[in-house]
Amino acid sequence: MTPRATSSGRVEDSTPTPSAEAAEPAAKAEQAPPAPPPFPHSVPRAAGYVAAGVLIGLTQALASGVIIGNLQFVAGEIGATQLHASLLVAAFYAPRASLSLFLIKLRTQFGLRPFAECSVAIFALASLIGLATQDLRSALLVQFLAGVASAPLTSLGFLYVLEGLAPKYKMNVGLCLVLTVMMSGTTLGRLIGPLLSDIGVDHAFAVLSLGLALICVALVMRFPLTSQPRVKVISWVDVVSYSMLAIGFGGIAVVSVSGVGYWWLEHDWLGWTLAASIGCLAIMVAIELNRDSPLLDLRWITSPPVLHFTGVLLLFRLILSEQSLGGAGLFQKMGLATSQVAPLYGLMLLSSVLGGAVCAFIIKPDREGPIHLFALVLIGMGAWMDSQSSILTRPEQMFLSQSLISFASGLFLPPALLAGLTSALKKGPNYLLSFIMIFLTTQSLGGLMGGALFNTVVSIRQKIHLGYLTDGLTITSPQVADLIGRGTAYMAVIEPDPSLRAAEALSQISQQIAVQAYVMAYDDVFAVIAGIAALMAAALTLHLIYMAVASARNKSSAPVAG
Repeated sequence: MTPRATSSGRVEDSTPTPSAEAAEPAAKAEQAPPAPPPFPHSVPRAAGYVAAGVLIGLTQALASGVIIGNLQFVAGEIGATQLHASLLVAAFYAPRASLSLFLIKLRTQFGLRPFAECSVAIFALASLIGLATQDLRSALLVQFLAGVASAPLTSLGFLYVLEGLAPKYKMNVGLCLVLTVMMSGTTLGRLIGPLLSDIGVDHAFAVLSLGLALICVALVMRFPLTSQPRVKVISWVDVVSYSMLAIGFGGIAVVSVSGVGYWWLEHDWLGWTLAASIGCLAIMVAIELNRDSPLLDLRWITSPPVLHFTGVLLLFRLILSEQSLGGAGLFQKMGLATSQVAPLYGLMLLSSVLGGAVCAFIIKPDREGPIHLFALVLIGMGAWMDSQSSILTRPEQMFLSQSLISFASGLFLPPALLAGLTSALKKGPNYLLSFIMIFLTTQSLGGLMGGALFNTVVSIRQKIHLGYLTDGLTITSPQVADLIGRGTAYMAVIEPDPSLRAAEALSQISQQIAVQAYVMAYDDVFAVIAGIAALMAAALTLHLIYMAVASARNKSSAPVAG
C-alpha cells in the first residue's frame, strides 16, 4: 500500500494496522508468567526421597512412642519402678518441646545438607549410647540426648517427603503422609513392644532405634536435599532468648509428666520447677517484646485469631488423650497384658492411616471447617461409646469406638496445619517461625499437659468412686463375708492355713473394688471428653453458619459489573 494525501494536506500510510483485539492476545502472552520449572527428580529418585522422609518420620515417632507405650518393659530393663521410669518421658520431652524452633534458624544459617547429615548422625550416636544403659541415671541421660537428637527429625521428615513430591501434591498428600506417620508412634510402639520384649535381646528398644537411625543415615547420604542459600540469622540475643524458652518449656514438660505420679502438692520440687519455668518464660517475653527483630513475634501470637487457633489445637490434643491414654490406661488397670490389647492397637493404626489417606484426597484450603466438624463428631461418638465401659469390657468391645477416634485423628491435624501455614505466609515469611513454634508446642507440650490433666481427673474420680464403693462395707458385713467365704473355698487346695486364705481373699476383694472404681473414673472422663467434643462441634457449626451467611450477604451487596 502507498501513502495517500488527506484533505488537510497530511500524508497517511494506508497500510492497515493491527486492531486492538488482535494486539491483546500478544500483550497477554508477553505478560504471562513463565512456566514452572519441570520436576527435578525422576520417579525412582522421587520415591526414594518420599521413602526417606517416611522412615525418618517413623524413626522420630518411635523414639518417643516406644518409651511411652512400653514404660513397664523399659523400667524392668533398668531395674526401676514405673514411677521413677516415668521420668524418662520427661527427660525426652524436656529438650524436644522447644528445640525444633531454634533448629530452624540453625538450618538457615549453616545449610540444609549439613543440618540433615549432622541430625541423623547425632541421633544414631544417641541410640548407640542407649545400648550401654544399666540404671535409671544413665537411662535419663540417654533419653535427654535422644530428645535433643530426635527434634530435627521432625522437620527432616517433612522436608524429605516434600522434596520427593510434585508441587501440586505437597500440601495435600505430603502433609497428610508425614503427620499420619508422626502421630502413629505411640500406637505402633505399643503394638511392637511385646514382640521386642519376647525376642530376649538386651536393650531391644535401643537396638531397634539404632538400626532405624543407621538406615536414616544411609538414606540422607544417598538422597541429599536441595541446597538453599545460607543466611546469617542467629544473634547472641537469640541464644539468650531461646535458652529462657528452653528452660521454661522443659520445666513445664517435666512437671506435666511427673505431677500425677508424684502428686502435685506432695513434693516441693514440682512447685519450684514450675515457678522457675514461669520465671524463665517471663524473661523471654520481656526480651522479645523489646527487640526490633524478635525470635518470636509475640504480638502476632497473642492476637485473637492466633489465640483461637492455638486454643483449638490444645483442645484437640486434650480430647485425643482419650485414645492415647484412656483405652490403654483402662486395660492396664484391669490387668490385661499388652499382647491381649495388640489387636486393638493394630486396628487403631490402620484406622489412622485410612483417615490420613482420606484427608489427602479431600483437603483444600477452604474445607478445614467441614473436615474438623466431621472429625469432632467421630471423636464425640467414640468417646461416648467408651464411657459405657464396665469391668467386663475387653478390647473387642472398643474396636468400633477406637477406630472412629483414630480415623478422626488422621482427619483433623493436616487441615489445621494447612490453614495455619496459609495464614502465616500471608503475613510474610518472618511469621512462619512463630507459627511453627505454636504448632510444635501444642503438639508436644500440649499433649503432655493434656495427658497430665486427663490422669489427674482419673485419679481424683477413682478416689471418689472408691469411697462410695467401700462406704459401709466391713469384714463382718454379709456381702463381704460371702465373698471371703467363696475366695477361701477356691484357695483351699493351695493354701492350708485358714487365716492366710481369708487374708488373701480379702486382698483380692480390695483389688476388685479398686479396679471397679478405676473403670467408673475412666467412664466419667470419657463422658466429659465426649461432651467437650460435642460443644466444639456445636461451636464450629455456628461459626460455619455465620461465615456462610456473611459470605452470602457480601455477594448480594457487591455491585454487579456492566
